[in-house]
Amino acid sequence: MQVFIQTDLHIALTEKQRERFEQDLAKAVGHFDARLTRIEAHLSDVNSARGGDNDKRCLLEARPSGRQPLAVDHQAPTLELAIAGASSKLVSAMESTFGRLASARGADGGLPPVD
Repeated sequence: MQVFIQTDLHIALTEKQRERFEQDLAKAVGHFDARLTRIEAHLSDVNSARGGDNDKRCLLEARPSGRQPLAVDHQAPTLELAIAGASSKLVSAMESTFGRLASARGADGGLPPVD
């Protein structure tokens, strides 16, 4: 699974922050790794220089093999909280989607086993 991170002009990530985010995201969705081709993360500052509450946004788009993409977003006061919130929502969305597939196709959902 590949992780792509894009930021707007108002978000500057250090290489260390980028690596930590990739590791945290990979850990959060790790048990779905065999079912995903990539995850795209879009980080933005909604209010740009004006500031304000909940102005950091994280949009995550997961690309499951042979399925439509799943997208979630979360806004929070800090980038770390926005990333954590979006990661949690993405895991819930994938559990729901792959759970429905498993129910429709039988016990294993016709998909590769999840570790």
